[in-house]
Amino acid sequence: NIIICAKSDLEGLQNTKRLVENEGVSCYIGLCDVTNEDSVKEFISDSAKAIGKTDILINNAGISYIGLLQDMSLEDWNKVLNTNLTSAFLMSKYVIPEMLKKQSGHIINISSVWGNIGASMEVAYSASKGGINSFTKALAKELAPSNISVNSISPGFIDTDMNKVFEKDELDAIFEEIPMGRAGSPSEVAKLIYKIAMSDYITGQVITIDGGWT
Repeated sequence: NIIICAKSDLEGLQNTKRLVENEGVSCYIGLCDVTNEDSVKEFISDSAKAIGKTDILINNAGISYIGLLQDMSLEDWNKVLNTNLTSAFLMSKYVIPEMLKKQSGHIINISSVWGNIGASMEVAYSASKGGINSFTKALAKELAPSNISVNSISPGFIDTDMNKVFEKDELDAIFEEIPMGRAGSPSEVAKLIYKIAMSDYITGQVITIDGGWT
């Protein structure tokens, strides 16, 4: 069974649900503001009633802000940190109790190479992803005695909507820096997530997938 949430893209959720169910897998979808505690509590409760408890949690919410820090408003800073970091705290907080009852589970947080090395003009994003990495390592130590693993994945330049803002010349410059000479694909990241989720003895790790970029 698969449970998927999004903040507002109901059509995208419905399309994804159809793709999943075409593979013979049950899928529960719902709208959820992962920065809002009440919304998270309601979604976790409703999904558990509809399809069962969570064995694997993937925290994947993410937005960015590109610009100088001095030009960034506190509202924009909080929006990035809440979406990228606080969401992982809230989702984990309300999924962990059921994992503890079963004494098993996997939490996989999606970070970024910028969380490892930082990026000019993306200070808030880098800080949020660096926070994800520390959150991962600390929570892994907390939950390891209960047989619950916590890891994060740090993708490099992946072909997603977030990176559609780059012009061709900017993309060419980025690809010149990547030894494999191209963007990664979401499916390549998904394959890594699957491998981690199937590995019970890997925990507290920040695993980079970036084509040799960093």
